[in-house]
Amino acid sequence: MLSKWNHVPLRTIRNAVPFAKSSDGGNGAVADIDSGSGGSTPRKRADARRNEATLLEAAASTFVTSGVDAPVRDIAARAGVGVGTIYRHFPTRADLIVAVYRHQVEACAEAGPTLLAESGTPHAALAQWINLFVDFLVTKHGLAEALQSDDAAFETLHAYFLDRLVPVCARLLDAAATAGEIRPDVTAFELLRGVGNLCIGAGEPRYDARRMVDLLVAGLRQHRSTEPR
Repeated sequence: MLSKWNHVPLRTIRNAVPFAKSSDGGNGAVADIDSGSGGSTPRKRADARRNEATLLEAAASTFVTSGVDAPVRDIAARAGVGVGTIYRHFPTRADLIVAVYRHQVEACAEAGPTLLAESGTPHAALAQWINLFVDFLVTKHGLAEALQSDDAAFETLHAYFLDRLVPVCARLLDAAATAGEIRPDVTAFELLRGVGNLCIGAGEPRYDARRMVDLLVAGLRQHRSTEPR
Protein backbone atom coordinates (compact mmCIF):
# COMPACT_ATOMS: atom_id res chain seq x y z
CA MET A 1 0.00 0.00 0.00
CA LEU A 2 2.78 2.39 0.81
CA SER A 3 4.43 1.66 -2.52
CA LYS A 4 1.30 2.83 -4.35
CA TRP A 5 1.57 6.16 -2.55
CA ASN A 6 5.28 6.53 -3.10
CA HIS A 7 5.15 5.90 -6.82
CA VAL A 8 3.34 9.08 -7.86
CA PRO A 9 2.64 9.12 -11.60
CA LEU A 10 2.94 12.90 -11.89
CA ARG A 11 5.81 14.16 -9.81
CA THR A 12 5.56 17.73 -11.04
CA ILE A 13 1.87 18.35 -10.35
CA ARG A 14 1.15 21.15 -7.94
CA ASN A 15 -2.61 21.03 -7.61
CA ALA A 16 -3.36 24.07 -5.45
CA VAL A 17 -7.07 24.16 -4.74
CA PRO A 18 -8.57 27.66 -4.46
CA PHE A 19 -11.91 26.69 -2.95
CA ALA A 20 -10.50 24.76 0.00
CA LYS A 21 -10.81 26.39 3.36
CA SER A 22 -7.62 26.74 5.33
CA SER A 23 -7.26 24.10 7.98
CA ASP A 24 -6.45 24.95 11.56
CA GLY A 25 -3.94 22.12 11.58
CA GLY A 26 -6.38 19.55 12.84
CA ASN A 27 -7.80 21.36 15.86
CA GLY A 28 -11.51 20.78 15.95
CA ALA A 29 -11.33 18.48 12.97
CA VAL A 30 -12.99 15.12 12.88
CA ALA A 31 -11.48 12.38 14.96
CA ASP A 32 -12.37 9.60 12.52
CA ILE A 33 -13.74 10.02 9.04
CA ASP A 34 -15.25 6.55 9.25
CA SER A 35 -17.60 7.47 12.06
CA GLY A 36 -21.07 7.15 10.63
CA SER A 37 -19.97 5.66 7.32
CA GLY A 38 -22.21 2.74 6.56
CA GLY A 39 -24.72 3.97 9.13
CA SER A 40 -28.40 3.69 8.37
CA THR A 41 -29.57 7.09 9.55
CA PRO A 42 -29.49 10.25 7.42
CA ARG A 43 -27.60 12.05 10.17
CA LYS A 44 -24.82 9.47 10.16
CA ARG A 45 -24.58 9.62 6.39
CA ALA A 46 -24.41 13.42 6.54
CA ASP A 47 -21.68 13.17 9.17
CA ALA A 48 -19.71 10.81 6.93
CA ARG A 49 -19.97 13.28 4.03
CA ARG A 50 -18.81 16.14 6.22
CA ASN A 51 -15.92 14.05 7.49
CA GLU A 52 -14.84 13.18 3.98
CA ALA A 53 -15.08 16.84 2.98
CA THR A 54 -12.85 17.72 5.93
CA LEU A 55 -10.26 15.20 4.78
CA LEU A 56 -10.38 16.45 1.18
CA GLU A 57 -10.04 20.07 2.28
CA ALA A 58 -7.07 19.11 4.44
CA ALA A 59 -5.48 17.31 1.50
CA ALA A 60 -6.16 20.28 -0.76
CA SER A 61 -4.55 22.71 1.68
CA THR A 62 -1.54 20.43 2.03
CA PHE A 63 -1.21 20.17 -1.75
CA VAL A 64 -1.21 23.98 -1.93
CA THR A 65 1.72 24.32 0.46
CA SER A 66 3.67 21.13 -0.20
CA GLY A 67 2.52 19.74 -3.54
CA VAL A 68 0.90 16.40 -4.22
CA ASP A 69 4.02 14.56 -3.06
CA ALA A 70 3.36 15.69 0.51
CA PRO A 71 3.69 12.91 3.11
CA VAL A 72 0.38 11.27 3.92
CA ARG A 73 1.07 11.83 7.62
CA ASP A 74 0.96 15.60 7.01
CA ILE A 75 -2.46 15.30 5.39
CA ALA A 76 -3.70 13.09 8.20
CA ALA A 77 -2.45 15.49 10.86
CA ARG A 78 -4.12 18.44 9.18
CA ALA A 79 -7.41 16.54 8.92
CA GLY A 80 -7.20 15.21 12.46
CA VAL A 81 -7.46 11.57 11.37
CA GLY A 82 -5.20 8.56 11.44
CA VAL A 83 -2.97 7.67 8.52
CA GLY A 84 -4.85 4.40 8.13
CA THR A 85 -8.08 6.29 7.54
CA ILE A 86 -6.62 7.95 4.46
CA TYR A 87 -5.31 4.64 3.15
CA ARG A 88 -8.72 3.05 3.59
CA HIS A 89 -10.49 5.73 1.62
CA PHE A 90 -7.78 6.45 -0.96
CA PRO A 91 -5.58 3.40 -1.66
CA THR A 92 -3.30 5.38 -4.01
CA ARG A 93 -2.16 8.96 -4.18
CA ALA A 94 -3.79 9.30 -7.58
CA ASP A 95 -7.11 8.36 -5.98
CA LEU A 96 -6.74 11.20 -3.50
CA ILE A 97 -5.72 13.73 -6.15
CA VAL A 98 -8.76 12.84 -8.23
CA ALA A 99 -11.05 13.06 -5.20
CA VAL A 100 -9.72 16.49 -4.27
CA TYR A 101 -10.07 17.71 -7.84
CA ARG A 102 -13.65 16.46 -8.13
CA HIS A 103 -14.49 17.99 -4.74
CA GLN A 104 -13.33 21.39 -5.95
CA VAL A 105 -15.13 21.10 -9.29
CA GLU A 106 -18.30 20.41 -7.31
CA ALA A 107 -17.71 23.51 -5.18
CA CYS A 108 -17.38 25.62 -8.33
CA ALA A 109 -20.49 24.06 -9.89
CA GLU A 110 -22.59 24.55 -6.77
CA ALA A 111 -21.55 28.19 -6.49
CA GLY A 112 -23.27 29.12 -9.76
CA PRO A 113 -26.93 28.84 -8.70
CA THR A 114 -26.14 30.45 -5.35
CA LEU A 115 -24.53 33.47 -6.98
CA LEU A 116 -27.40 33.77 -9.46
CA ALA A 117 -29.91 33.82 -6.60
CA GLU A 118 -27.99 36.23 -4.39
CA SER A 119 -26.31 38.68 -6.79
CA GLY A 120 -27.88 41.96 -7.83
CA THR A 121 -27.89 41.09 -11.53
CA PRO A 122 -27.24 38.00 -13.66
CA HIS A 123 -24.16 39.69 -15.14
CA ALA A 124 -22.78 40.29 -11.65
CA ALA A 125 -23.36 36.63 -10.84
CA LEU A 126 -21.60 35.60 -14.04
CA ALA A 127 -18.63 37.84 -13.32
CA GLN A 128 -18.27 36.50 -9.77
CA TRP A 129 -18.52 32.91 -10.95
CA ILE A 130 -15.91 33.46 -13.64
CA ASN A 131 -13.63 34.84 -10.91
CA LEU A 132 -14.06 31.58 -9.00
CA PHE A 133 -13.31 29.67 -12.18
CA VAL A 134 -10.14 31.71 -12.67
CA ASP A 135 -9.09 30.93 -9.10
CA PHE A 136 -9.60 27.28 -9.90
CA LEU A 137 -7.54 27.43 -13.10
CA VAL A 138 -4.57 29.58 -12.19
CA THR A 139 -3.70 27.47 -9.15
CA LYS A 140 -4.08 24.12 -10.93
CA HIS A 141 -0.45 23.89 -12.02
CA GLY A 142 0.19 20.57 -13.71
CA LEU A 143 -3.45 19.89 -14.52
CA ALA A 144 -2.74 19.56 -18.24
CA GLU A 145 -0.10 16.97 -17.48
CA ALA A 146 -2.54 15.10 -15.28
CA LEU A 147 -5.13 14.96 -18.03
CA GLN A 148 -2.53 13.63 -20.49
CA SER A 149 -0.98 11.08 -18.14
CA ASP A 150 -1.20 7.34 -18.60
CA ASP A 151 -2.70 6.84 -15.15
CA ALA A 152 -6.23 5.49 -15.59
CA ALA A 153 -7.40 7.46 -12.55
CA PHE A 154 -7.10 10.70 -14.52
CA GLU A 155 -8.78 9.57 -17.75
CA THR A 156 -12.26 10.89 -16.98
CA LEU A 157 -11.30 14.17 -15.31
CA HIS A 158 -11.62 16.36 -18.39
CA ALA A 159 -15.08 15.02 -19.28
CA TYR A 160 -16.19 15.39 -15.67
CA PHE A 161 -14.91 18.98 -15.63
CA LEU A 162 -16.92 19.85 -18.73
CA ASP A 163 -20.04 17.93 -17.71
CA ARG A 164 -20.28 19.80 -14.41
CA LEU A 165 -19.13 23.32 -15.30
CA VAL A 166 -20.40 23.95 -18.83
CA PRO A 167 -24.10 23.69 -17.84
CA VAL A 168 -23.54 26.04 -14.88
CA CYS A 169 -21.86 28.61 -17.09
CA ALA A 170 -24.63 28.22 -19.68
CA ARG A 171 -27.29 28.93 -17.09
CA LEU A 172 -25.50 32.12 -16.02
CA LEU A 173 -25.03 33.23 -19.62
CA ASP A 174 -28.68 32.56 -20.46
CA ALA A 175 -29.86 34.56 -17.46
CA ALA A 176 -27.66 37.53 -18.34
CA ALA A 177 -28.68 37.39 -22.01
CA THR A 178 -32.38 37.16 -21.11
CA ALA A 179 -31.95 40.24 -18.91
CA GLY A 180 -30.45 42.06 -21.90
CA GLU A 181 -27.14 42.51 -20.13
CA ILE A 182 -24.88 40.58 -22.50
CA ARG A 183 -24.80 39.56 -26.13
CA PRO A 184 -26.69 36.30 -26.70
CA ASP A 185 -24.33 34.63 -29.17
CA VAL A 186 -21.62 33.37 -26.80
CA THR A 187 -21.70 29.73 -25.72
CA ALA A 188 -20.56 28.44 -22.36
CA PHE A 189 -17.90 26.25 -23.91
CA GLU A 190 -16.50 29.19 -25.86
CA LEU A 191 -16.34 31.35 -22.75
CA LEU A 192 -14.73 28.72 -20.56
CA ARG A 193 -12.24 27.85 -23.29
CA GLY A 194 -11.41 31.52 -23.75
CA VAL A 195 -10.93 32.07 -20.03
CA GLY A 196 -8.77 28.96 -19.87
CA ASN A 197 -6.54 30.22 -22.66
CA LEU A 198 -6.16 33.61 -20.98
CA CYS A 199 -5.04 31.86 -17.78
CA ILE A 200 -2.12 30.16 -19.50
CA GLY A 201 1.06 31.75 -18.21
CA ALA A 202 -0.73 33.30 -15.25
CA GLY A 203 2.38 32.92 -13.12
CA GLU A 204 4.46 35.31 -15.21
CA PRO A 205 5.09 38.59 -13.35
CA ARG A 206 4.28 40.84 -16.31
CA TYR A 207 0.99 39.12 -17.12
CA ASP A 208 -2.21 39.62 -15.15
CA ALA A 209 -4.55 36.82 -16.17
CA ARG A 210 -7.38 38.06 -13.99
CA ARG A 211 -7.30 41.51 -15.59
CA MET A 212 -7.50 39.98 -19.06
CA VAL A 213 -10.43 37.81 -18.02
CA ASP A 214 -12.18 40.84 -16.54
CA LEU A 215 -11.79 42.57 -19.91
CA LEU A 216 -13.26 39.53 -21.64
CA VAL A 217 -16.27 39.43 -19.33
CA ALA A 218 -16.77 43.19 -19.71
CA GLY A 219 -16.72 42.69 -23.48
CA LEU A 220 -19.78 40.47 -23.23
CA ARG A 221 -21.87 43.48 -22.29
CA GLN A 222 -24.73 44.34 -24.60
CA HIS A 223 -24.07 47.85 -25.87
CA ARG A 224 -27.27 49.83 -25.96
CA SER A 225 -27.69 52.32 -28.76
CA THR A 226 -27.25 55.95 -27.73
CA GLU A 227 -28.37 57.38 -31.07
CA PRO A 228 -31.39 59.71 -30.89
CA ARG A 229 -34.63 58.33 -32.24
